[in-house]
Amino acid sequence: MFAGSIRAGQRAAAVMSLIQSARMNGHDPYANVKDVFTRLPAQTDRKIEELLPHRWKPARSSTDKCRRPPSAWVGIGLLWPQPDGKTPPIWEISDSVSGGKMSWKDEFKKKLVSVEDAAAVVKSNDRIYFCPVGGAPVDLVNAICRRKDDLQNVLMISGLLLYPFEVFKAEFKGHIGYVSIFPGPIERKFFPQGNIDIISYQFGQTDWETENIFRANVFIADVSPPDEMGRMSLGVMGTFNGHQAARLAEKVIVQVNRQSPYVYGDDEAFLTVDDVDYICEQDHKLPELPSIPLTDMEKTIASKIIPFIEDGSTIQIGVGGLGNAVGFYLDHHKDLGIHTEMLVDSMVALAEKGVVNGSRKTLHPGEITVSFGIGSQKLYDFMNRNKVLRAYPLTYIANESVIGSNEKFIAINNAIMCDLTGQVCAESIGFQQYSATGGQLNFVRGARLSKGGKSFLTLDSTATKQDGTVLSRILSALPPGAVVTTPRSDVDYIVTEYGAVHLRGKSISDRVKDMISIAHPNFREKLTKEAKEAKLIW
Repeated sequence: MFAGSIRAGQRAAAVMSLIQSARMNGHDPYANVKDVFTRLPAQTDRKIEELLPHRWKPARSSTDKCRRPPSAWVGIGLLWPQPDGKTPPIWEISDSVSGGKMSWKDEFKKKLVSVEDAAAVVKSNDRIYFCPVGGAPVDLVNAICRRKDDLQNVLMISGLLLYPFEVFKAEFKGHIGYVSIFPGPIERKFFPQGNIDIISYQFGQTDWETENIFRANVFIADVSPPDEMGRMSLGVMGTFNGHQAARLAEKVIVQVNRQSPYVYGDDEAFLTVDDVDYICEQDHKLPELPSIPLTDMEKTIASKIIPFIEDGSTIQIGVGGLGNAVGFYLDHHKDLGIHTEMLVDSMVALAEKGVVNGSRKTLHPGEITVSFGIGSQKLYDFMNRNKVLRAYPLTYIANESVIGSNEKFIAINNAIMCDLTGQVCAESIGFQQYSATGGQLNFVRGARLSKGGKSFLTLDSTATKQDGTVLSRILSALPPGAVVTTPRSDVDYIVTEYGAVHLRGKSISDRVKDMISIAHPNFREKLTKEAKEAKLIW
């Protein structure tokens, strides 16, 4: 159990409660932290873990199998003087917390093992969560996959992976399964193999999902080398949910990769040496999301959105060509801000041009606030030790109240198809899952809470099948199995190459007429006929 003073426990718990409350209410979380000390009683008989906010768990030592503390417990000691008026360096604080005398450098060496030995820690029936996107610990995952025949009923959980791991293949069934929380293009290629399942959830509920659904007893991550205080950045994963997953896990293994960027953020952007059980060192180039040239369609759709975006807006743009196209057209805007779950290349370009400076953000002014990054090496380089960029947990970034605290918030996301009343499917083609819910609904609802906020759901008006058949993406009714990602009652704007329509608050008949107006001209007559037959219009 945690070996620290009750007074220190009160202080850390009160500070973290204050920070969490401030975040959820859209205030500067560190503005009035010092005030808490003047209100604390001198003594208490309560256990330290009872003083923690709900999601902060008790610590564990090498012999205690209780869950580990957040790094914030260590970090808080840096901010405030101890009883003797001195502030000890972080490794001394860490030693006093753990009850040991070992410096973080000595502890690092003690925990250092080979990649193969780290992989050998995994046992049958383990549930493994590892960093999504380009921050996956490639060598460590590959080493675990090489043990396929030794393992039974192991489950790996991750998502949006940019590397074709062997675990995706059919021959891993029964040995190591894989669940994606948001499948990307590489994972989709392996769907026919039958060893990939999907968890589709709202990113704003990531903390709950991590604790109650993922339930991983093993956490593995690709991290940067430790800084002078022994903190290892979670890299392009930012904060997603890695720190929470580490706290909940029984075994934590990190792959230290010198090519993984050191990303600034709150305490959850880092793991300390004390947070992990095994460390292996293996450098590898981070896999990238290839940049695809913009299509004329993407440029046209983007041009329909730009007139709605004012100078000083805070933006969120989803991944894909449309996001890059929107970025291209925002070149002449001023003082834009970014608050997004996912940093993409178009945002980096806007920041480098000075279009994005965050000077008029009403929450985290001057900061580019993200949870993780996905894109090119240029994006990874931009994230590395960039003090303007701050990574926060996904549950916080995608919290609708937090999003709404940004005035003039603009959310731009993709759709696969829509019906005539404005129901939006963004994650499946019939019964076949294509991606996942992700943050779309959170950002649509968050933009609605924002003063002057708007959300845009975009799609090409048509799709072409492999045999050349052209289909309308705007339908009188969604086909069987199509998932409603965003309900029509939440939809604000829907955009195709034929225009942008504002559906919020409108009657059914007005919605239908507006949707037909942005359908491809070749399908408008058919859609009008079907709408009349369904008595949606008269």
